[in-house]
Amino acid sequence: MKAQDPNSPSFFPKSFNLQRHHHYLLSHFLLFVFGLTLGVVHSNLKDFSFGSLQFAQFPFSPMSPPPPSNISKTLMPNATSPTISVVATNASASSSPPRTGLKDYLKPPKAFHDMNNSELLWRASMTPRIPEYPFHLVPKVAFMFLTRGPVVLAPFWEKFFAGHQGLYSIYVHSSPSYNHSSYTETPVFRGRRIPSQEVEWGKVSLIEAERRLLANALLDISNQRFVLLSEACIPLYNFSTVYSYLMNSTQTFVEVYDDPSGVGRGRYELSDYPGITIDQWRKGSQWFQADRDLALEFVSDRKYFPVFMKCKDYCFADEHYLPTFVHMKFGAKNANRTLTWVDWEKGGPHPTEYKSENVTAELLSDLRNGFGRKCEYNGRSTDVCFLFARKFPPTALDNLLKFAGEIIHFNT
Repeated sequence: MKAQDPNSPSFFPKSFNLQRHHHYLLSHFLLFVFGLTLGVVHSNLKDFSFGSLQFAQFPFSPMSPPPPSNISKTLMPNATSPTISVVATNASASSSPPRTGLKDYLKPPKAFHDMNNSELLWRASMTPRIPEYPFHLVPKVAFMFLTRGPVVLAPFWEKFFAGHQGLYSIYVHSSPSYNHSSYTETPVFRGRRIPSQEVEWGKVSLIEAERRLLANALLDISNQRFVLLSEACIPLYNFSTVYSYLMNSTQTFVEVYDDPSGVGRGRYELSDYPGITIDQWRKGSQWFQADRDLALEFVSDRKYFPVFMKCKDYCFADEHYLPTFVHMKFGAKNANRTLTWVDWEKGGPHPTEYKSENVTAELLSDLRNGFGRKCEYNGRSTDVCFLFARKFPPTALDNLLKFAGEIIHFNT
């Protein structure tokens, strides 16, 4: 048989038809494969639900996956196509997730924690650079008790705090050797002990303890005023008066004065206190009332505090460090007086103790007006010079409770 000439005109239609036939078979085969693949995918997707799409928040636990979410399409203004928004839902009902972040960040830790001193002071020294709060803040007064053991006048303080929850915080620094399980704490003091260390009278461990109390109180951003007290202190006015007096004051209350005697300038040695001159050396009561700015400076001080810490003997730093520090750096904002009455008239290393038989309605009234003293408050003269007083032993508790309603009016 004679072969057909490929150059012959009659050859091209036959070749073209053959190619078309091959393309037709190939296209049907590809369509078949595509359909088969689509079917397999479709069957696997039957068990897939968009409701299973999840977004995790840190920290997370692989054993407890977050609740499922719903995906909805919303058309944004000026948008040409819908955008996908993911709304988290509970397994039982659709609702917005609780807001976290700032609220959790601002939540103070429990009074008793596992931070060491360095960690505590570092955390307490943090402060925002923006003065305005992006949330509603109710300012509180931090009552800081420096004690040997329990707050023995706690029933008296209970009456003081009653009905004012949310306006105060309590912190207790007691001896680590104190066995708190042997003493039944009253409700407002329960669980308010902070991690503490041993404190010795007249030694620098006292200002370490004060600093530790302030640092713990600073962890609560709501604490705006800070009051140092002992187990022998009592309030002389009801809570409303004390709160208003502290919160509305334009000054801090750290007693500062120059004492030329042997228990004042006589305790100064240049070799012991480099960077502090004899003219800057000051004395004052240990019992102070500070605002948040001063409290932050106190716990953050890395210049003068280490100088006092070098003293290993009875240097009475609690009477000199803060008065000297405030005098040198914050004198313009300080009232140079304490709000805690202490009677040193009898002399000696310890103040007068008001024993049970001495606690009368007349005594409490005299303490409230400072035995006739006048002082300055926000530029005006006032006879309300002292909000607290010491020194009251446990035996004075019954008489204090007896006259509290008549003189102090706790319930108002």
